[in-house]
Parts: sequence; structure tokens; C-alpha cells
Amino acid sequence: MTARATWRVALLWAMALSLVAYLVGLTAAGDPFPILVDGWLGNLTQWLPAAVCWAAAARVRLRRHDIVLAACAVTSFAAGNSYYVVNALAGDGVGFPSPADAGYLLFFPLMLTALAIVARRHARGLVSSMWLDVAVGSLGAAAVLAVVLSPVLSNALDSSRPFAAVVAVAYPLFDLLLVAAVVGLATIEEIRVDRRWGVLVAGLLVFTAADVVYALRLAQDVYAVGTPLDAGWAVGLTLVAFWVDGAARPEDPAALQGRGSVAGTALVVPAVATAASLCVLVTGSRVRLSTLAVALAGVTLLATAARTHIAFRQLLRMADLRRQAATDDLTGLPNRRALYAALRSRLSEPDPTRAALLLLDLDRFKEVNDSLGHHVGDQLLIEVGTRLRDALRPEDLLARLGGDEFAVLLEDADQAHAVAVASKLRAVLTTSFTLEGIALHTGASIGISLFPDHGDDLSTLLRKADMAMYKAKADRAGHRVYALSDDTHGDARLRTLQELRTALDGDQLVLHYQPKVDLPTGAVRGVEALVRWDHPIRGLLYPDAFLDLIEDSGLMRPMTQIILERALDQAAVWQRLRRPLTVAVNLSASSLVDADLPEQVEAMLRARGLPARSLQLEITEEFLMADRDRARSILSRLRENGVQIAVDDFGTGYSSLSYLRDLPIDELKLDRSFVFPMADDARAAALVASTIALAHSLGLRMVAEGVENQVALTELTRHGCDEAQGYFLSRPVPAAELDHWLATRETWVSEEPSPRLHPGSDV
Repeated sequence: MTARATWRVALLWAMALSLVAYLVGLTAAGDPFPILVDGWLGNLTQWLPAAVCWAAAARVRLRRHDIVLAACAVTSFAAGNSYYVVNALAGDGVGFPSPADAGYLLFFPLMLTALAIVARRHARGLVSSMWLDVAVGSLGAAAVLAVVLSPVLSNALDSSRPFAAVVAVAYPLFDLLLVAAVVGLATIEEIRVDRRWGVLVAGLLVFTAADVVYALRLAQDVYAVGTPLDAGWAVGLTLVAFWVDGAARPEDPAALQGRGSVAGTALVVPAVATAASLCVLVTGSRVRLSTLAVALAGVTLLATAARTHIAFRQLLRMADLRRQAATDDLTGLPNRRALYAALRSRLSEPDPTRAALLLLDLDRFKEVNDSLGHHVGDQLLIEVGTRLRDALRPEDLLARLGGDEFAVLLEDADQAHAVAVASKLRAVLTTSFTLEGIALHTGASIGISLFPDHGDDLSTLLRKADMAMYKAKADRAGHRVYALSDDTHGDARLRTLQELRTALDGDQLVLHYQPKVDLPTGAVRGVEALVRWDHPIRGLLYPDAFLDLIEDSGLMRPMTQIILERALDQAAVWQRLRRPLTVAVNLSASSLVDADLPEQVEAMLRARGLPARSLQLEITEEFLMADRDRARSILSRLRENGVQIAVDDFGTGYSSLSYLRDLPIDELKLDRSFVFPMADDARAAALVASTIALAHSLGLRMVAEGVENQVALTELTRHGCDEAQGYFLSRPVPAAELDHWLATRETWVSEEPSPRLHPGSDV
């Protein structure tokens, strides 16, 4: 403990012990004015609290105005008391009013100002209803006190000495204000929890009570010095000093835990004040009361009426908020919170019945969003919710959990009933939905978990229904009841996801490169970068083993960033080797959401000293049609920077060809599904020929994917296709193997009398 802390504790103990000694002395003394007790010891009980307050003010370097004002208030009262005691001991007598009254009265405005600062600091952001609670409580207390002090006020007003009357009235008026402030603090206390405030409120109430009793006895001319009443002011000042000392210390975080919450007891003070005001008015109808008391009671009731009106509006708003909190904004169905509440209510029953939880996930919903926009997707969700609700019993609960996931809680349902309901729900979704003039077809995969067989809380039931749903989706089974073996599937998915995050942070993602051969000349001017996962245990994994999980978990954008950086790093290496190759990178729709993509790509190219033509971005038709305006904006900015744009898997989408006219595109990549049957299907060959002609008429290059035999290669060359790639030419291989393949191919071409194509080895 530091020296300052030691002095602080010693000062507090001295203040407390002096107060105890003073109380004992007043009780035991028989002298009407014991010099030692009511003189010196009484003075000590006034000045020690002042010393404690100033020590606290010094600790905060006089920066806390409430503490400094409280210290001044206690000091003023102690000074007035010292003047009174010294003159009483000297036998000169103390008149009324006297300089002592100035010290006593100055305590009130100083303390009220300190309380105002405290209230302002602790009641920041207080709503109007809480301020009305403060007003009602304060006015009600003032009305009651005005009744109690009416004899004092009457005597003061009837006095023949005007200045003495003003001073006499000042005490009860200040008492009214002090009690009102204390009650106001008590009201704010209900919403601003602080353990130290109880000490302050108690001290001010004791001080005010002593002042009121003193005023009443003085009005009846029965006050005598040296009674236990004299200790009231000392006790009040001591408690105020304890509060000031505590307020100078850092706030305890535990004391703040209740802040900001409106407790149920917040209306206790206004309610009591209202009842007290009614009693004052009823009493005033039978007994003559002061005009001040009746006026204060009337104003209290008016404030109460305003508070009641606000409370009624708040109740309506709270009811609406409660409804909204349990309702999905889009579909109007109950949400996840409502589902939790329903199951919690079921579990709290003495003998809960069996139940089933169905978790439903729409199939191909992402395609609707990507192709037709989120507005149509939202309309589809609303229609799906309506159909599902109509297919259920009134006692069953249908909730939307988010996205395209719905949950159904079936009352009193066994496995057979749950499976029957799942089949029924899937059946009602088979009929097409007509939205924006388009007939849409969707289905659903449903996972089923049973209560209490598979769990006794919603989290467990949801987790197991989710596992069953993913298994049903993977097996295309439509619906599935949870089985113990499904845990392996869920664990494997979570484990793979964690391994993917590790792969993104490390060097497990690698790129293989597949060359694109220029058909007229046989030259290789570009390659396509294809990602592989070099798994430490499972070996080299192809994209179909992890891309769906990457997309579902929101990791596509960071993975695309990594692929772009590594592809451009390799392009920079080829640039230094004087073998400039354009590197094509596939981008998913989720990667193209970022409006800053063109700037990011430009920065990556500039950092490596690469020309913009070194990069080609391949996108799908679905992205082009899902959001035409966004596609035009992003692609135009990329083209302005010099980056080439290619449409991948051309011909597989079900979209209009108008984007070929409207959007900045350099190249079309004909899907392998058109190239593969060319050798045996004349119609397929005709489609390829017409597509190549269409591309050339629009000034676009045509690249054929999936070339796997000489016949396809020959036919593509004959029809004027610009470039080709496929296993017949070369598989996707690491950069080092591609360098070897290119070097060997260049040797072959240089030895030929005319440029002729040479298939690459299957590596």
C-alpha cells in the first residue's frame, strides 16, 4: 500500500471513529451544551468529512467538478458550524440570521450543483420517459414535504422581520429541492447501477431529515442544543464524504453491468410519488393546506398523466418490436429466435411429447439469384413460404432460418409422420413458380431429426438435421432422417473447411497450366491457370473436390486473390525468360462482386512490371446475365486497363446472346460438350462451325476446350477456330513441366519445313 493510500485509509477511519464518539457523547452527556462533545468533538465531525472530500479532490487533481463542489459544500457547512460553536462557547450568543447561516445555506446550492453534474454524467442518453419519472418522483416528494413543512413556512411568512423570514423560508425551500434531487437520483439509479450512489442518497436523506426536524422544532420553539438530533448533520456529511471518496476512485466494471437496462423497479418511485400526491389532494379537500403543497401535487398528477401516455405508446412499440424480433422480414414467417422459443417452451413442459425438426434447403436457388437477380430470388422465397405453410397443420411451426433455409417443427410427430410431411413438402414445390413472367422450377433437400431420439435442445436437433440435409443433397435423395453415420459426413465437412483455411494461409494451393495452341501457326501464346490443392495427406486434389465448399464458406474471393497473385508471379518469370505468355484465370461470380477489382488487378500488374495484356480473365455467362449493369461497369474498367476478357463454357448457358453486343469481350471459349461429339455428329460440327463464324463476325477470337483427339483438332482447324486446348495437346501441368513441353515443342516446330501442329504428351 502506498503512502497516499495509507493516509487515505487513516483519514477515513478517523472520520468514522470521531462520528461514533460524537454519537456516544451526545447520548451519554447530560449537559444541554457539552463543550467537549457538542463543541470540539462536534466540530471535528464536520471538518474531517471536509478533509476527506478535499483529499479526494486532490487525487483527481481538481478535474472533477462534482467532487470539488461537494468538497466546497461540506467545507461551507463546517465553517458555518465552527462560527456557531465558537460564538456559543464565548457566551456572546448567536443571532438569527448570522454568518453561520450563510455557511449552512451555501451548502445547498453547492451540493445541488454537484448533484446536477452527477445526474448529467450518469444520465446521458436518458429517454424522455425516464426524465418524466425523475420529474414525477421529485415533484411528489416536494409536495409531501411542503405539507410537512407548512408550519415552518407559515411562521416564516408571518414574521415581522423580513430578512429573517427569507432566511427561515430558505431552509425548507432548499430542503424541498434537496429531497427532489435525491428522489430524482433514486429514479435514475434504477437504470444506472452504481453501488456508491446508495451512500450519497442515504447521506442526503439523513441530512435533509435532520434539517426538517430542526425546522419543525424551531417553529414550535422546542429545539435544544446537545441532543442526538445534532448528530444528523454530522452523519449526513460523513456519508457524503464517503461518496466523494469513492467517486474519486476508478469505477468498478462490475458496478456498470446493469447500466443501460430499464429495470422493472424504475416505475416504483413515480408510482409512490403519484400516490403521495393523491393523498395530499385528498387531505387538502378536508384540511387547509398550503397553496404550494396543493400546486406541487397537482403538477405531479399532470406529469403522471404525460408519463402514462408515453408508457402506453412504449408498450405498443415494445409489442411491435417483440413481434418483429420473432418474425422474418421478407416472408413474414417466424424466424430462428421464434423457433428457439417454441422448442424451449416445449421442453419446459412436465411431460413433453415427441416432435420432429425438418430442415429444408432449396435446390438451385443460387442459380435463380445469379441469373435473374435477388429481387426474383426474394419473390421465390415468399412463394415457397406460402406453399409450405399451407401444407402444414395449424399446430406445426414453419420458420425461415435465413437464405434459402426453412425449418419445420412438427408437433406430436414420430419418424413415419415426419417422413410423410417431408415428402408432402417436396411435392408442393414441384409445381413451377411463375415470377416476372418466367416459369421457375425448384426443389428441396430435407434433413430430419427427432426429439428426443436425436437430441433434447434446438442446437443439437438443428445440427443433426443439417447433417442429414447435406447427406440428402449429396445423394439426391430428397429427404433423409438423421443417422449416426451422418456425423462422419458433418465432421469431414468441418475438417475439410478447416484444412482449406490452412491451405489458403500456407502454400498448399498450386497452379497447373494448360497451353492454348494457335491453330493456324501452332504457336503457344497463352496458358490457362488451373488451381490444385496439394493436400498433405490426400495428395493432389482437383477443383471439384473443394470448390463448392470454398464457395459455400465465403472463401472464394481470398482464394481468387491468391490465384491471381501466383499466376502473375509466374507470368513475370516467363517475361524475364523472354517467353511472354498470357495467363488466363477463371473468376467466379462471387469474386466479381468487389467493385475495386479493376484497381486491385492493375496494382498487381504494376507491382510485377507486367503489361496488362499478360492477364486474361475468364468469366461465365451466368455472371454476365445475373447483373448486366454491374458486369458492364467492371468489365469496361478492366478492358480500359488493357486486361483481356473471355467468356468460359460458351454455349452452355440459357441466356440471350445480346451480351456479345453490349459487353466488352475479347474471346469466346467453346465448351467441350460441343467439341467432343464433332467426329460422329454432323449437327454438332455444324453448331461449332456456325459458332466460330458468329464469333469472327463480331471480331472475337474463338477457343475450343476439351480437344481430345486428332479428328476434333483437324475439324476445328478446318472451320477456322483460332485456338484450342485439351488433353490431346497437353494436360494442365506445373510451370516447370510446361517449360520443358514448350522447349521441346519449339524444337519440333523449328525442324519442320512448314508450321504444323504437334500434339503434346499426356503428362
